[in-house]
Amino acid sequence: MSTSTEAIREQLMATDPEYQRLYQEHARYSRQLEELASRRHLSDDEQMAEVRLKKLKLRAKDEMERLIRRAGRA
Repeated sequence: MSTSTEAIREQLMATDPEYQRLYQEHARYSRQLEELASRRHLSDDEQMAEVRLKKLKLRAKDEMERLIRRAGRA
C-alpha cells in the first residue's frame, strides 16, 4: 500500500461520513465473523449467516476502495 493511499484513507476517515460508516460496518462484520469462527460447529443458519456476512464485508471493503480511488483522482 502506498503512502498516498494511506493518507487518503486517513483523510476520508477524518472527513467523509460515508467512508466512516463503511469502515464501521466492515469492522462489525469482521467481529461477527470472528465470533462465528470461534465456534466448534455451526448450524445451517449460522453457516448461511457466515456466507452473508462475508459478502457484506467484501461489499463494504469494495465501496471503501471505490471512495479511495475517487478521492485519489480529485
